[in-house]
Amino acid sequence: MLKVPDLLAVLQQIVRRAMAIPPRAPRGSLLLREGRRFAVRALIGFDVLRERALYVPAAVALAGGGAALAPEAAPDAARGGCVVDAHAWYRAYLPGPVATEGTIPEGAGVLVAPIQVCGEPVGYLAIEQPTLEPPDAERRAMIESIADAAGDALERNRLYDDKARSAQEIRLFEKLLNAVGTTVELHDLIETIAHGIKSVQLDPDWKEVELWVLEGDSPTPDRGELRARVYRAPSSEPTTYWQNIRAGAVSAGRPLGVAVDFRTGHGGDGEGSQRALLDEAIRRRMSGILIAPTNPESAEEAFRQAAEAGIPVVVIDAPPIAGSRAQLYIGTDNVASGRLAAEMMMRLLPDGGAVAALGAVDLARNVCERVDGFRAAALASTMSSLTVLPTIACDWDLANGTRLATAALAERPDIVGAFGAAADNGPSWGFSARAAGRGGDLKVVGFDLIASTVALLRQGAIHATIVQREYDMGFRGVEVLHRMITQGIEPTLAELPPSRVLHTGVDCVTLERTPWSTTLSDYLTRDAARRVANERGDRDPSAAHPTEIMLIGFPPPSRTVIEDQVSIPARSLVGRALGAGSPLVIDTDEGDARADAALSAAHAGARTLVALPLQARGSVLGALVLSSELRAACGEDDVSFLVRVAGTVAVGVENARLFRRISERSAALERANRQQAALLETIRELSSPVVPIAEGILVMPVIGVMDAERSGHFIESMLREIGAQRAQMVLIDVTGMAVVDAAAASQLVQAARAAALLGAEAVLVGMRPGAAQMMVEQGLDVGAMVTRSNLAQGFRYALARTRGRAATRG
Repeated sequence: MLKVPDLLAVLQQIVRRAMAIPPRAPRGSLLLREGRRFAVRALIGFDVLRERALYVPAAVALAGGGAALAPEAAPDAARGGCVVDAHAWYRAYLPGPVATEGTIPEGAGVLVAPIQVCGEPVGYLAIEQPTLEPPDAERRAMIESIADAAGDALERNRLYDDKARSAQEIRLFEKLLNAVGTTVELHDLIETIAHGIKSVQLDPDWKEVELWVLEGDSPTPDRGELRARVYRAPSSEPTTYWQNIRAGAVSAGRPLGVAVDFRTGHGGDGEGSQRALLDEAIRRRMSGILIAPTNPESAEEAFRQAAEAGIPVVVIDAPPIAGSRAQLYIGTDNVASGRLAAEMMMRLLPDGGAVAALGAVDLARNVCERVDGFRAAALASTMSSLTVLPTIACDWDLANGTRLATAALAERPDIVGAFGAAADNGPSWGFSARAAGRGGDLKVVGFDLIASTVALLRQGAIHATIVQREYDMGFRGVEVLHRMITQGIEPTLAELPPSRVLHTGVDCVTLERTPWSTTLSDYLTRDAARRVANERGDRDPSAAHPTEIMLIGFPPPSRTVIEDQVSIPARSLVGRALGAGSPLVIDTDEGDARADAALSAAHAGARTLVALPLQARGSVLGALVLSSELRAACGEDDVSFLVRVAGTVAVGVENARLFRRISERSAALERANRQQAALLETIRELSSPVVPIAEGILVMPVIGVMDAERSGHFIESMLREIGAQRAQMVLIDVTGMAVVDAAAASQLVQAARAAALLGAEAVLVGMRPGAAQMMVEQGLDVGAMVTRSNLAQGFRYALARTRGRAATRG
């Protein structure tokens, strides 16, 4: 059996082995059940092979609930191998590949052997023979043994897929729980939901996934027509690449006392650019910089300035230029990764053939290096005859890449392999191959692991993907920067390779296990476990003073969540689900979901519609709405999974509302605090005015209570006006003070002493008898401070003093 991640190739090999058993077997095929139809998964000996049409859906429905073939074609096939008339068989199941009866010899038969998985019939192995004569017992046993081998291969594939589904489901809920606890943006939540569900549930082939959030604080479905805000995720899914790098950096920094300031910037100049962020990091004298430069050449000047400021710079993701002033590169060896992708492609295509590549070669140096490594390995191999076609330039847009890949396959039907050099490119090839009826036939090797890649690996439309260890880039980057900051740059570099390059490595991921790859389920499980372990790391108590590092990445491609407002009639799909408080699944034969006025045109053509209420703590918050163009697409197991998703999403919606209320309340309190502060400032100004009443004479009436805060403001205002007015006398009028206790009296004495330091004399006027007695009893030393009973007497005293001084100067 082949040791490559290619179920289709294994099934084709099984058909060839079976054809060697009957005498002169000219043709063979293998059909598998997919829903209510058969799909031809292997054709050997048919002229249609020259047309590359290896995936031919059969329009014949399964008889007897899918357990047996149509009676006229193979009445006994469900019970064991049998021979049926070749004309009847081909008319029923292969009308396309066998276009005319003239290609079928008269009297020919087809030996049909059932393929079973876990005791259930899942398909048939069909081998043409010259006559209708049944094979002898030995040959029948050999055919049935080969059919059992096909069942074993399918069962093994199903087990790996089940493990991958479970691991991906756990990963989805981990992301959802993280999202509902940290974000108030429903746009982010719907993207996680939509693409996560599609990577877990493959059979429904969900066309649309929407989040409906009821408007109002506590809406209830029994109050007539409701209104909701609808969020629909874009077709191009968000990449988790930078989230993974950031998670690794934060995990490394937590126990080291390192704070990570994560930013993204474009490759140009000015606001929002990486250069502006580098300038900010240098200006703020950040302890270190971790950056994936969009343009390594233009970043060098900033790297030089950082080096002169003593700020270490570590580059990740995209390697710096030769002779860079950055201290270190941590990331993927892209050339080696491209070679690894080529080696996997050569195993998938042992007979060689034309291979196309898709990637942003005109935008990113790392993508160029991957393609160069792929091409060099293919050309250098003496064991393969791969022909690598010129790379199709594409940005990081899945939809655009899919259009380019579809056009390439139409223009060059001889393309047998495809390399996707960046995250979106592998899925672009996979979706294009499926649309062209070549899912599994076109051998696809991708790069990185997004939700679409996971789904297509499980479906066999992508055969392998090279996955970077971006989490390790962030983790090791922060570790090394911390060592440079605490131990010195040169001592740290002395412990690292002289090349100043640390490669984090890659993983080759396939659905099934091979000698050269990691299974998808094992990768997902290991990745989740590592994150959990690192998230539990405790902070080093010795790291009392946090160090701040700026992490600079690329801005994500622009993706727009479609947002709309709708009314929900009581008899609509969502209205009925909300009213019942339970999931509602509708299978429609019309294939037109627009009959439901509440649904948008995006659901046109849907044959399965699902609405799941979002409920939290007794409140109905909205609904999760899904549609598929397949009939009966949502079974009980699918609903159970979606109910669990809806429960988690409801918590996220509730948290978003709570965060919004808190934010609004905080903003209101902040406004109130600003107003109160302004009012208090006005009161202070009014309660302690400084009034010039004659040249060189100021009056400061004190109204209310003189506390410590008021005293500081009072003295500050007095000294400022003494200097501005060149005052010689200050009359402190305490007639309006509510209480003159020991503390207030002491503060008044301090004010007088402060005035004396500027050459002004303070006169205390308006002191009440009780306050004077208290000051005497408590032994307060008013020093040389002059007191007068009222403001008039104080003014006469001040006027005499200023005139006397003027006369003396004269």
